Amino acid sequence: MSSSPFPHVAVIGGGPAGLMAAETLSHAGIQVDVYDAMPSIGRKFLQAGVGGLNITHSETYEAFCERYGDSRPQLQAVLDKLPPNALRAWVHELGVETFVGSSGRVFPSQMKAAPLLRAWLHRLRNAGVRLHVRHRWLGWDTEGALRLINPDGEISIKPQATVLALGGASWPQLGSDGAWVPWLQAQGIEITPLQSTNCGFEVAWSAHLRDKFAGTPLKAVALTFTDSQGRTEQRQGEMVISGHGVEGSLVYAFSGRLRQHLNAHGSATFSLDLAPGRDMKRVLAEVSRPRGSRSISSHLQSRVGLNAIKVALLYEVLGKEQFADPAMLAATIKSLPITVQTTRPIAEAISTAGGVCFENLDRNLMLTALPGTFVAGEMLDWQAPTGGYLLTACFATGLCAGLGALDWLKNR
Repeated sequence: MSSSPFPHVAVIGGGPAGLMAAETLSHAGIQVDVYDAMPSIGRKFLQAGVGGLNITHSETYEAFCERYGDSRPQLQAVLDKLPPNALRAWVHELGVETFVGSSGRVFPSQMKAAPLLRAWLHRLRNAGVRLHVRHRWLGWDTEGALRLINPDGEISIKPQATVLALGGASWPQLGSDGAWVPWLQAQGIEITPLQSTNCGFEVAWSAHLRDKFAGTPLKAVALTFTDSQGRTEQRQGEMVISGHGVEGSLVYAFSGRLRQHLNAHGSATFSLDLAPGRDMKRVLAEVSRPRGSRSISSHLQSRVGLNAIKVALLYEVLGKEQFADPAMLAATIKSLPITVQTTRPIAEAISTAGGVCFENLDRNLMLTALPGTFVAGEMLDWQAPTGGYLLTACFATGLCAGLGALDWLKNR
């Protein structure tokens, strides 16, 4: 078991939250050791940058905080420590420029995570942070020491403070497997069950639609959903019709509320406007026009701009007689119902909901039942949509946990 006369903090988990906690502590002269189960640091962070690393969002801070929904009351004070503008400034300090995309999302100039992570790890090493890969945490031993296993066997360490930043349970192949849940529960920590969010949902498509259109993007649609509290929201965007159901950014934006409705009622139904650029009156007028010898698909393409996938979705809902009824057809084009039956597995989700309940924590994210142990990132019970909100909160909770551990070391 290691011992040192100098303050020593162990950070378990080498993602954005853990690394931000490590940086915060190292700036104050604290010796920090980061332990990660994977062969390299930041694997899920790198995966997040595959399609363009969305660091944060440029909208007003009030609007930004609203994106955290029911989690805002718990996260507001944390986000105040590292709001989006401050996070962008931090990225710039690493020598990585950012830009605001057309959607308001903020990206590194190279769109990738690797340059940012390389610069960050270089700075951490120069600050004396020690990085240990292939070190999997196994909980605590009977004396309260941290158990870790590496290729050479099991070790125990007893730092003056610990920051846990092990992520949720999505993309377990990258290190976030939720194995920590029973270990914290055994310490009396209340955990909200981990569930999929920012995820796909299963729909009972016909064999024809699955076979012909699985993987097809569905562009220029507007999704409307009324949640269990009677709140209705509509957003326009894009999604993907998968062999299992639906996925993509527009679906992810509603995933938390869809999942909550599923949990309460067993299913959830949202509607799609397949022609958001045309009002109901115009759509009805267009579909009422004689189509002559043209097929219904050609007629809808020329008159309403519906492509093959949108027509196929209509066939999932309407029978032949209903297609012949212009009023019914127009109404369905403007409000096509899709019923989702369950979320896709948590291992496929971009992120997870659930985790350590905030009631177990003080304002510095320290576990009140385990003084000197702090929690950050997706281990906490919060959720947010994609768009930079996930990463910003991970960075911010890491900063808060690091500051909390520093305060603990000063005052214990």
